[in-house]
Amino acid sequence: MKNKAFAVLASTACLLFASNALADKPVAWQTNFQTAATGIMEEITWFEHYTLWFIIPITLFVLALLLWIVYRFRESKNPVASKTSHNTAIEIVWTLGPVVILLFLAIPSFQLLTAQLTPPENPDITLKATGNQWYWSYEYEVGESPLSFDSLMMKEEDRASLGKEDKHEYPRLLAVDNEVVVPVGKTVRVLVTAADVIHAFAMPAFGVKIDAVPGRLNETWFKAEREGLYYGQCSELCGKDHAYMPIAIRVVSEDKYNTWLAAAATNVGEANKALMASIDGAAKTVDVAENAAQ
Repeated sequence: MKNKAFAVLASTACLLFASNALADKPVAWQTNFQTAATGIMEEITWFEHYTLWFIIPITLFVLALLLWIVYRFRESKNPVASKTSHNTAIEIVWTLGPVVILLFLAIPSFQLLTAQLTPPENPDITLKATGNQWYWSYEYEVGESPLSFDSLMMKEEDRASLGKEDKHEYPRLLAVDNEVVVPVGKTVRVLVTAADVIHAFAMPAFGVKIDAVPGRLNETWFKAEREGLYYGQCSELCGKDHAYMPIAIRVVSEDKYNTWLAAAATNVGEANKALMASIDGAAKTVDVAENAAQ
């Protein structure tokens, strides 16, 4: 009994402190948003649900009105068309009605846009993302010597060497050789630009989408609230390999991030492998503790 109780406690502790192996990405036949990983994405999801309370009734009303008109004013039932025009009451209703509806949509929409486009002061991390044909380059503004690396779509033949054989966590056409790594619960300021043509930096689970324009710095931000591996893509048609320009961001604990950042200063690839090993090790510890509890 003592061993079982200890296993339950160990399992609980591991679940509380271990990294979440979540990998948020597009799935087959997906009709809704990815699970929100930031407060902004939660607001976007709420706004989408909110607008449906207007869209669905309006759509049903217009459909019913069209069916009624087709039935009531068909030629066989109404051979002599009415010449009535300028119904003042109807004109007032169909003018004021849409105006009121648009006000109900505009106010929360402007509030959401303001939150998206107003980054918090004093961000914890500043990251520069540069779009190239067809990959992303990242630069962390840390210390006197910024950390920079390229992130290309992972080739299938490189899975073993990169330690990314799990196709569920590292899906084809979305996984990259070097992910962006950020700590959970920290504000990340992202400066976005391009080196050649217009690209777009888009991360659906974060509620982030902003153009990368040559010669211009655009700014966005996010604050990830859940650990895991998140995928996005370039969302601006940028040439023949536009479809092969994924974005991958790994959100980890602050301790893991600091360890990765120190190791990445000398070798990004080895730092990524060490980070994956620490995450996999924590996940296995949780599995062992849960099995022992059972």
